Amino acid sequence: MGRRILVLHGPNLNLLGQREASIYGSTSLEEINRLIKEEADKLGLEVTTFQSNYEGRLVEAIQDARGKYDLIIINPAAYTHTSIALRDAILAVDIPVIEVHISNIYKREAFRQKSYIAGVAVGQICGFGINSYLLAIRAAAKIIQGEKGV
Repeated sequence: MGRRILVLHGPNLNLLGQREASIYGSTSLEEINRLIKEEADKLGLEVTTFQSNYEGRLVEAIQDARGKYDLIIINPAAYTHTSIALRDAILAVDIPVIEVHISNIYKREAFRQKSYIAGVAVGQICGFGINSYLLAIRAAAKIIQGEKGV
């Protein structure tokens, strides 16, 4: 393998730039994916992005990542707070995962402050807008290089 990263975007993230700009900003998912690719290119990483509104498709993407990717970055969106299936898929593949959120989920409604993913992720980055993704790409590069205490 080498330096391959899979970036997964959960439900409703296909509507970024069109919904709740006060929370999620005005940047579209296509633009975010372009910025992710630019950042990954700078760091010598190969990146694949995938978005789905369907939990099962995200689970399958995680399962299919085994043997193909060195790290997964996931913004599980609303599934953060509900999906044991995503958590179990992450545990099953034994690939390091970074959880990402555009907003600070801990400053939002109480139900959004529980993450089923955080406990099985290497780390969580939230609250930095679209820069959360770019910070995760930088952390991924360090993790893949074997650096501890990124």
